[in-house]
Amino acid sequence: MSALRFKSFVVFAEMRTGSNFLEQNINQFSDLHSYGELFNPHFIGGANKQELLGVTMVAREKDPFQVVAAIKAVDPDVVPGFRFFNDHDPRILQKCLDDPTCGKVILTRNPLDSYISRKIAAVTGQWKLTNLNHQKTAAVEFDAAEFLAHVEVNQAFQVKLLNALQTSGQTAFYINYDDIHSVEVLNGLAKFLGSAHRVEAVNTDLKKQNPASLESKVTNFSEMQQALGQMDFLGLSRTPTFEPRRGAGVPQFVLGNTVPLMFLPIKGGPVEAVKNWMAAHDGGPVDALLAGLNQKDLRKWRHDHTRFQAFSVLRHPVARAYFSFCTYILPPDNGGYRDMRETLIRSFGVRLPKKGAEAGGYDLETHRAAFLAFLKFLKSNLANQTSVRVDPAWASQTAVLQGASNVIIPAHVIDEADLGPSLAHLEGLLGLASKGFAEVSVDFKFELADIYDADIEARVRDVYARDYLNFGFTDWAP
Repeated sequence: MSALRFKSFVVFAEMRTGSNFLEQNINQFSDLHSYGELFNPHFIGGANKQELLGVTMVAREKDPFQVVAAIKAVDPDVVPGFRFFNDHDPRILQKCLDDPTCGKVILTRNPLDSYISRKIAAVTGQWKLTNLNHQKTAAVEFDAAEFLAHVEVNQAFQVKLLNALQTSGQTAFYINYDDIHSVEVLNGLAKFLGSAHRVEAVNTDLKKQNPASLESKVTNFSEMQQALGQMDFLGLSRTPTFEPRRGAGVPQFVLGNTVPLMFLPIKGGPVEAVKNWMAAHDGGPVDALLAGLNQKDLRKWRHDHTRFQAFSVLRHPVARAYFSFCTYILPPDNGGYRDMRETLIRSFGVRLPKKGAEAGGYDLETHRAAFLAFLKFLKSNLANQTSVRVDPAWASQTAVLQGASNVIIPAHVIDEADLGPSLAHLEGLLGLASKGFAEVSVDFKFELADIYDADIEARVRDVYARDYLNFGFTDWAP
C-alpha cells in the first residue's frame, strides 16, 4: 500500500487558468492521477463524457459522492484527484473542504488574462491547442462590467476557500498559471501531495493558445486601460471594520399575535413608539406582543403567517449615539450598565456625574465634553480595541441588520425621519385600518441640539462610517 499523505486531491481553479495544462503535468507522476472536471454540470471528466467508471450523469446527480468513491477504488497506490470550478456541484465542495485527507491545490491566474482568454476561446471555439498549425486567433472587446463580474465571482470563491482552510486548520498548495512551466514547482506540488516520484521536464503537449500581447488581443485597448484605472482592486476606498459580528438577536424580535407584522428592533432607536403602533393593530397591550422567541418559535410564526411584513427602523447615528449615552450611560442607577459606567469613568476618561445629570455642577459644557469622550470610547470599542462588550445600544446598525439577516432579511428598512408615512404604507400593504403613529418623547436635561456642531457630526461619522455609507445618512438636523 502507498504511504501517500492524502487519499485524494482536488485542484481548485477556474476556466482559462491553465487547469488542463496543470492536470496533464500532474498525471506524469505515476502515483497521482487527475480525472478532469468530475463535477461539471454538463459532463463527467471531460467534454461530451456522460459516464465515468460506471457512474452516469443521472447517478452522479442523485449521489455525487459515489464518483469520488469510484476513483478511489481504481488503484490503492495512486492518489486520485479532479478539477473543481466555482460553478461545480456545491455538495462536493463542502465535503472536500471539510476533509483533511483531501489535498487542496489552488490554481490562480491574472484575472484579466483569464477573462480575455475566455472571450477569445468563446469566439474561436478553440479551448485546447496541441498542434500549432491549428491555432485560431481573434481580437475581442473588453467589457468593464463583464470583467468586474468575472473578478467578483473569482474573488468570492477564493475567499471561501481561504476561510475554510483557516477555520479548519488546513493548508493548500498555491500555484500560479506561470508556475506550471517550472519543473521545480511541479515536483514541489507532487511532494506536497506525497508522491514518491519526480519528473525531469514539463509536459508541453498542450500549447499556449494566445501568446500575443493584450494590446493585439483587445479591440478597445485604450478604453480598457482607462476602465482598469478606475477599478479599486485593492479595496483602497473600502471602509475597514473590525466590529465583532453579531448574532441574529431573535429574542429581541417583536411579532404580532394577530397582525402579521414582524419588527426587528435596533436598540437605541424608536423602539417603544413602534411597539405602541404594533400593539394598537394587535388589539392588546404592548406587553402582549410576542417577544423572547427562539428560532423554532419564529419558524412556526412564519409558517402561520405566510403573508407578513418584516421591517426595521434606522435612527440617525448622531441621534442614536446621543440617545444611548443619555439613556444607558448617564444615569447612575441603570442596573445593566452600572459597571460599564464605572469603567468608562475610570478607564476611558468619561467625566460622568456620580449622582446623575441633575446633580449640581453638571452643566452644558461638561455634558458636551462627556458625550465627546463617550464617542472617543465608541471609536475604540467598535474597532474591538477595548475589553468592554460592544453593546446592542451602540453597535452599528449595519452589524445589527447583518446579524438578523442570518435568520431573516427585513422587507422594509425605514428611516426614522420617514416613519409616519412608512408605517402608513405598511398598513396599506396589509389592508389595515390606519392607527396613526405617535412619537414617544424623551426628556433629557440637555437636548442634542444644544450641543450639536460640526465636530460632533465628524466624530460620529468616523465611528459609524459604515452606517453613513450603507444607509445614505446626511448631517443630522434638529
